[in-house]
Amino acid sequence: MIGSLRGKLIDKRPNLILLDVSGVGYQVQIPLSTFAGLGALHEETTLLIHTHVREDQFSLYGFLTSREKHCFELLISASGVGPSLALKILSGMGLEDLIPAIRKGDIAQLVRIPGVGKKTAERMVVELRDKLAVVDIPAAGKRATGSQLESDVASALVNLGYDARSVEKAIEKAGITADTDFEKLLRAALQILGNSAMQKSARAGQGD
Repeated sequence: MIGSLRGKLIDKRPNLILLDVSGVGYQVQIPLSTFAGLGALHEETTLLIHTHVREDQFSLYGFLTSREKHCFELLISASGVGPSLALKILSGMGLEDLIPAIRKGDIAQLVRIPGVGKKTAERMVVELRDKLAVVDIPAAGKRATGSQLESDVASALVNLGYDARSVEKAIEKAGITADTDFEKLLRAALQILGNSAMQKSARAGQGD
């Protein structure tokens, strides 16, 4: 799987770029938000890549930020949302509006995105509401917990099956120091989540 590409920007369109990586040209599909952040032609560019493989297709989807890539991958995990529609969603609404709309269940706002019908919007709300907590935008006055390290660890834990709200609390409780890396934060959060599960199990046993 290709995780990232770094090369010279040969051609760019609102939904597609051509990236020259050591003489090999890669066509990468992108959302409008990534297009807006690209540099000039022939400048060096680095994109995070989601590789989508099917029997008859091998497609690359590129993003400038891990947050945007994470949202794309969550979107395509929802029933009825494929990569093409996910790009349209990210192009049709910025993350600062899209994430709150899904988390609040604002169907009326979601169906304004081209290609998103009522049923698709409802499925997105049901299936993604809690998962998007790990990439939510901090409210005014709220401590910003969306650092790259925290976001990566949160994504890993949610993919392991842990509840997004529990993950957020565990990461906040674990805390970050100058020497904290991905592995240390992941282990600390896993320990906190494990202790919490044991305590819940013990309480349930006492109630029998």
